[in-house]
Amino acid sequence: MTMTTPLLEMEGVHKRFVLHLQNQTVLDVLRDFSLRVFPGECVRLSGPSGMGKSTVLKLAFGNYQASAGRIALRAVDGQWVDITRASPREIVQLRASVVGYVSQFLRVIPRVAAIDVVAEPLLEPSPDGHPLMDAAAARAEAARWLERLRIPPSLWQLPPATFSGGEQQRINIARSFIRTRPLLLLDEPTASLDPLNTATVIELIHAARAQGVGIVGIFHDPKVAAAVASRSVAMQAPSH
Repeated sequence: MTMTTPLLEMEGVHKRFVLHLQNQTVLDVLRDFSLRVFPGECVRLSGPSGMGKSTVLKLAFGNYQASAGRIALRAVDGQWVDITRASPREIVQLRASVVGYVSQFLRVIPRVAAIDVVAEPLLEPSPDGHPLMDAAAARAEAARWLERLRIPPSLWQLPPATFSGGEQQRINIARSFIRTRPLLLLDEPTASLDPLNTATVIELIHAARAQGVGIVGIFHDPKVAAAVASRSVAMQAPSH
């Protein structure tokens, strides 16, 4: 791994939630958190539940708005975009070309076939305004990923909402890995998987790192963490 320009910089990030239905209780999840992620490395966020690990990923993906601090992604043109100040349109563009996210839950449009859910990232516009592939090529590539992750062909035309938890997670993984992006965020990607599919995901992570993808992940399984992580960042409760 070559330490070059980072892909992600989080500096002095603070995240506070106000629980309006619980007497305006203020909950500090992150305080003064900083992180840099470089090409080709896999950074594991470690620590007990409630330390803000998933919050870090959601902040980096733009799902959460930081209460304070800077969160910058390096775009494909080399320019930095601070997503705490970015417009919704800019965040959508970054998700298409810069950052992918495997969450613990698959959120897709109902009644869309699994093969089309997986193919969709290949049809999103690149920075030049054109999709990576046409619809037929994207579906063919999606079929290869569904085969690789052992989704039976009999399920390809069905909506993933009808699938088991493990099958949904494999759809989630295929959808996120099918289009190579510089940065990948993984929230327990193997939690619902059997040993064979877990081994496949470990292979996918190694292949992504070899391509220079930077990864930030939460891996509670110590064997998976040991197999994929190049370094670990221990999360701690914010001090008051």
